[in-house]
Amino acid sequence: MTRVESGTPYGWGRLHAAFQVLEVLAVGRTGLGTPAGLRRTTNTPRNHFVELLRGAGLLLLVTREKGGDHARAVEAVFGDIVRLTGPQRMYDKSLDERQIAEFRRGHADQVAEYRKAWESLVP
Repeated sequence: MTRVESGTPYGWGRLHAAFQVLEVLAVGRTGLGTPAGLRRTTNTPRNHFVELLRGAGLLLLVTREKGGDHARAVEAVFGDIVRLTGPQRMYDKSLDERQIAEFRRGHADQVAEYRKAWESLVP
């Protein structure tokens, strides 16, 4: 992994990307980093991440059952989710413009890492 800044919007963007890639690996969803998806998270990061965590276990199970490259990729992605979920409390208010830009940068950096590692699995 490159830079991980726990507890900052950059780190939250990376965390959001990990959750999105987890969903891509499980169900083939595309559209990583769409403005609407990112906006929802930057409006109330804590609330949205709580929702994402609730569904993560099922996505992990579905992806592991696929086996092969999917299982290896999800092992790394789920580990990233654990590492990127910091011990400090996340914002439960909207991010400002500077924080949104950091969030987007973190998201883009993490998606780029996943695409490089698993180009056939992460569109």
